[in-house]
Amino acid sequence: MQSLQKLRARLVATVLGSEEAAELLLTALLARGHVLIEGPPGIGKTSLAHTLAASMGGTFKRVQFTPDLLPADLLGYSLYRMDRGDFEFIAGPVFTHCLLADEINRTSPRVQSALLECMNEHQVTLDGVTRPLPEPFLVIATQNDADRHGTFPLPEPQLDRFLLSIRMELPPSEIQQRILLEHAAGTIDAAPTALLDPEEILTWQEQVRAVRVSEAMASYITALCEGLRRMGGSDAAVSVRASLALMQAARATAHLEGCEALHPDHVKKVFPAVLRHRLLPADGSDPLPMIRSILQSTPVP
Repeated sequence: MQSLQKLRARLVATVLGSEEAAELLLTALLARGHVLIEGPPGIGKTSLAHTLAASMGGTFKRVQFTPDLLPADLLGYSLYRMDRGDFEFIAGPVFTHCLLADEINRTSPRVQSALLECMNEHQVTLDGVTRPLPEPFLVIATQNDADRHGTFPLPEPQLDRFLLSIRMELPPSEIQQRILLEHAAGTIDAAPTALLDPEEILTWQEQVRAVRVSEAMASYITALCEGLRRMGGSDAAVSVRASLALMQAARATAHLEGCEALHPDHVKKVFPAVLRHRLLPADGSDPLPMIRSILQSTPVP
């Protein structure tokens, strides 16, 4: 766990004021899930994602999502080789341990949907051939606020594939001052080296799966999700995938805290990050008050 502590410290040092975001990124990494980082431009979303990706070891690819991006630019394509008389598969950037999808909502829903199979099944199917992706496989996507010019809302099936969403805001003025001073002094590491290796991450992910989930905790998670469905007025408001994501993120939190079994506090800690991006109120309002209300009203076992 010492390397995890070093990674947490590096993330916080790279983007000052990002303690909660750093904790959630580590949670997603251990839970074998993907992360959506939201917020206005210029507040450190890409820097935080790049630092985690570069620290993971293995391979890392960054794709700048733009309106003219095509699915083949992500997944790859078949190229005919005249000298051999057959086709050769040219792998796209998705064939990596960590994919940074920068400003994912600046490309069309068609391209966004190209990631669905990759994120859910860790594989790519093209021309009738299914190719596995490297393990571990993690997508870190950044998204500018939806009201920014030139953005496309992410489709609901795409949002449901993200384990967690992290909301980043402009830091307080004292943190902004520290950022200026540290950049002026050159103390922020702009080119982090690897702290982990893929095998180490896979071992941690297996340990997370070993965290015990009692019948009472399964009932508590179900009650929270059912409460959101009732309050949202639709059974489709929270999918079964969301319930599974909540359980797995809570187990990763328990592992980070050195616990061998899941407890209610672990569920409460990640509940907003797991559910916020999955709830889309018709009036466009923030679902966070609804989430907090359900947390308060649901009996704790």
